[in-house]
Amino acid sequence: MNKCLYVLLVLFGFIIIGCSKEEMSGEKPPEVYIQIGNEKYETKLGTYCWKGTCVDMAGPVELLEGKEPIKVNPGEKISFIMDYEPKPNEFHLTQISENNENEVLVKENSFLAPTQKGVYYYSYGVWWMDEKEANLSHGDAFYAFVLEVM
Repeated sequence: MNKCLYVLLVLFGFIIIGCSKEEMSGEKPPEVYIQIGNEKYETKLGTYCWKGTCVDMAGPVELLEGKEPIKVNPGEKISFIMDYEPKPNEFHLTQISENNENEVLVKENSFLAPTQKGVYYYSYGVWWMDEKEANLSHGDAFYAFVLEVM
């Protein structure tokens, strides 16, 4: 076998191995649920980039227009459930109420409901970032849900 053909086959092998290793499964990002006590609730998939396709959707308030809020107690623990591997390695949670946006601390896939009564919209952004190459995302998604603190 000549040297050029051998080099091409080796390079092709690396490309195939590299692509299959980082390939995200499914046609869309995985579903995300929130769990409050023993109850599990769906979130609404918003903007995402997955397998080279990017879809731009409205923000959480517009996306959830007319949807009944999930009722919670003040300070109640809310957990994110995603049945997918690999798990995203970067995430952010934004709370929107009365035109104010605040970053919410997520610890061990959970956060606490606000202590003040009211309706709160959330945007949960997740990213599957490359472990070796900085700023390389293999996929991202934003999920929206709305809570009403009673």
